[in-house]
Amino acid sequence: MSQIKSVLLGFLTVFLFNGSASAESAGSASQKAVFAGGCFWCMQAPFDQLPGVISTTVGYTGGRVANPTYEQVSHENTGHAEAVEVLFDPKKISYEKILDVYWHQIDPTTVDAQFVDVGDSYRTAIFYQNEEQKKLAEASKAAWEKKGTFKKPIVTQIVSAGPFYKAEDYHQSYYKKNPVRYNFYRSRSGRDRYLTSIWGKSDH
Repeated sequence: MSQIKSVLLGFLTVFLFNGSASAESAGSASQKAVFAGGCFWCMQAPFDQLPGVISTTVGYTGGRVANPTYEQVSHENTGHAEAVEVLFDPKKISYEKILDVYWHQIDPTTVDAQFVDVGDSYRTAIFYQNEEQKKLAEASKAAWEKKGTFKKPIVTQIVSAGPFYKAEDYHQSYYKKNPVRYNFYRSRSGRDRYLTSIWGKSDH
């Protein structure tokens, strides 16, 4: 019996070690992308739908106050922008593809505002994690400027990522938790009307 137990424990140890190593390996292989695009309720759903996206989290970034609350941010007292953090597998989806989806969700021509929401917490911004993301973001922005899809100059910021603070739980996946309220807000915010005018449809 003791020999069988010993063998089983040995197999279990190897299994747990390998499982842990695999999890760590998968975690280290993932990458983050952080975007501000106005109301973060509206920015989460489009990325959740993408194959290769592992998870999304809404929160606050780009400000000067640690651990801000929604009330503080919405009163424009912290310098933070409402943002979405996208965790993705670069083997399944590229940062360039995620950037393309981002541009399709926003009006990049307005300063400190998105549709019905006004204030620097509703600004548009790409928060790059490293120099490669910075280069790709700048190239993407330049390409859209050259295409002339947007009728005004693009003012979306491209800035180095700082601390990202997760928003309160009731904001996470708000479009799933409160679909009626979410759709009511979204339909009246002007976002879908604008996106339809540019792309012929809105993707949310």
